[in-house]
Amino acid sequence: MNDTSNRTIELLSPAKDINCGMAAINHGADAVYIGGPGFGARKNAGNTLADIETLIKYAHLFGVKIYVTLNTLLFEHELDAANKLIHDVYNIGADAIIIQDMGLLETNLPPIPIHASTQTDNRTADKVKFLENVGFEQVVLARELSLEQIKDIREVTTVPLEYFIHGALCVCYSGQCYMSAAINNRSANRGECAQPCRLKYSLKDKNGASIYKDKHLLSLKDLNLTSHIEALIDAGISSFKIEGRLKDVDYVANVTAHYRQVIDEILSRKPEYTRASSGYSKASFEPNTNKSFNRSFTSYFVNGREKGIWSIDSPKSIGEKIGTVKRIAKDHFTLNSSVKISNGDGLSFFTKHKELSGTKVNKVEGDKIYPTNLKGIHQGLTLYRNYDKAFSDAVNKNSTSRKIAVDIDFTERENEFVLSIVDTDQLKTSITCSLSPSSANNPERALAQIQTQISKLGSTIFHPENVNISLSNDWFFQAKELNNARRLLIEQHELKRQNHFKSEKSYFEPNSIPFPKDELNFTANIVNKKAQQFYERHGVKKSDWGFEKDATIKNAELMRTKHCLLYMNNQCLKDYPEARKLLPLTLYNKKDSYQLEFDCKNCEMIVKKAH
Repeated sequence: MNDTSNRTIELLSPAKDINCGMAAINHGADAVYIGGPGFGARKNAGNTLADIETLIKYAHLFGVKIYVTLNTLLFEHELDAANKLIHDVYNIGADAIIIQDMGLLETNLPPIPIHASTQTDNRTADKVKFLENVGFEQVVLARELSLEQIKDIREVTTVPLEYFIHGALCVCYSGQCYMSAAINNRSANRGECAQPCRLKYSLKDKNGASIYKDKHLLSLKDLNLTSHIEALIDAGISSFKIEGRLKDVDYVANVTAHYRQVIDEILSRKPEYTRASSGYSKASFEPNTNKSFNRSFTSYFVNGREKGIWSIDSPKSIGEKIGTVKRIAKDHFTLNSSVKISNGDGLSFFTKHKELSGTKVNKVEGDKIYPTNLKGIHQGLTLYRNYDKAFSDAVNKNSTSRKIAVDIDFTERENEFVLSIVDTDQLKTSITCSLSPSSANNPERALAQIQTQISKLGSTIFHPENVNISLSNDWFFQAKELNNARRLLIEQHELKRQNHFKSEKSYFEPNSIPFPKDELNFTANIVNKKAQQFYERHGVKKSDWGFEKDATIKNAELMRTKHCLLYMNNQCLKDYPEARKLLPLTLYNKKDSYQLEFDCKNCEMIVKKAH
C-alpha cells in the first residue's frame, strides 16, 4: 500500500484572467490554472503571454504555481502552434501544462511538467497507472469517482492526484461528451461546448407515455465537498481543484478563501501533511459558498450513488434558502426568517409550474420587504436569495492581501551597519547599509524611530513578526537613509524569493509502456496522426478516428453518464426489473431526439441519437 502521509496539499483555483488569478493567490490558492492565448477547454477564457508572465512573477513570490491549460483536442494543422505555445509558456516560467491530446507527447517539448487533464478520462487505476508510467506528473481524476475508487487508484500509483471539489458539474464523463458536437458542431473537446445538457427535455417510454415534460433532465446541481476534504486527503488526493475558469473575481475570491480555511484547519491537526505554498491570507469578509453562483449543492458520487444530484427545474443559480412568505400585502410582504434582507438583494422562487422566477428588493422597512414585482409571490412560498447585496459589497470592497511573515535584524559590526531579513521559508537577505549616523540626543526616541522606519512593510508582501536592533552606540539616523536601506533590502529579498521558487525542469522521455487496451474506438479522441503514433508506440494495434474527425460514426454514444433518469424516477432496474418493459426511453425536445440505454453493471446511462 502507498503511504499517504508526508504529502504536500495543494489548493488549486481557477483564473479567467489576470485579475481572477491575483484574487486566487491573495485569498490563499497554492496553485492557479489559467488559459493561454489558445487551445484551452474554455475557448472564451484565453489570456496573453504578458499577463500570464505577470501572474507567474507574483505567484512565485509565495511559491504558488501557475498551470497553463492546453487541454483541447488538436487537429493536424494546430500541433505546431500548440507546441510553440508550450515553449512560450515554459520560457515565461509556467510551472506545468495541462493537456488532453496525446499527440503533443510526440512533439519536441521543453522541460516542463505535464499534467493529464480530466478530459483524458481518468477513472480507472489502470489508466492512471499508465499515465504515471508515461511521464505525467499530476493526474486530474474523473469527478464521478468515490472515495473507495480513489483509494484503489492511490493503492497502485504514486503520481499526485487532483480532484474537483467545487463548482459546476458536467453530467457526462469529461472528455466523453459528443452531444454539443453532434447538435451544433461545437465540440466540448475543443473548448466550444454549447451546454445542451442544461436545456429542457421531455422523456417518454416505448409506448409514448410521458414520464417528464419540459424539464432540465440532464442538468446537475453544483459540487460542494467542504465536508469531505479531510476524507479525500486521507484517500490520497493531493490537489483540490475549484471549477470556474469562466467565473468572475468575486466567485474566485469567496470560494478560494472558503476552502483555504477548511484546508488550513485540517493541516493544523495533521502535521503529516504540509501546505504547498507560503504566506497567509485573512479575508476581509466572511467566506460563504452559498453566496456565490450555485444551482444548489451536491456531494455527487464521493460517497457512492445518492439521491438529489439533479437540478431539473432550473439550470440557473437558485441561491441560498432564506425562508417562507409569512404575509403578503398590496406592495410588500413579510418573511418567516431571521435572515437580514437588504435593499438591492435578488430573490428567487419556483412558480406553481416549477419555473424559476425572481424579483429585486427595492426597499426594506422593518420586517416589510418591498420588491419590484410581487407576481408569483404568495403566502407560504419558499424564497431563496441568489444575490446578496451586502455580501457582494463586502467582497467588492475586499482588502484581503497575502503576506509572508519575516524577522528583521539591524546590527552594527566593525563600523558597518547590516540590515537583514529572514522569512518563514528560511530565505535570508542581508545588505550593508550606506548610512551617516550621529550621536543621538534622545537615545530612546532614536531607537523607536529606527524600529518604526525599518518596520514599514505595509505595501509589500511582507509582515514584520520580529524586529531586532543591536547597536554598539546610541545612534541617530536620518529617516530617509533608513527608508532607502529598507526598500533596497525588500527589493533584493523579493528577487531572491522569485528565483528560489522558479519552475522545476522536467524532461519528458518517450517510452513504450503498454496501454491498458490494444484497440481503441472513437472515444479515445484521436484526431491527429501524432496521437495515433503515440498509441501505436504504446501497443495499440487498432484505433479509430475521434468524433471531431469522423462524425459519421453509426449509433455513436454521445454521452455516458452516472446520472440515471430511471434512478431519478425511482425505477432503478436493479430494484425494479419490471421497468424494462418501458424501454427504450426517448429523451427529446423540439429540436432533437435521443435514445437512452442503461448499462446496469456499471450503473451508467448512455445517450445516443434517436434513429
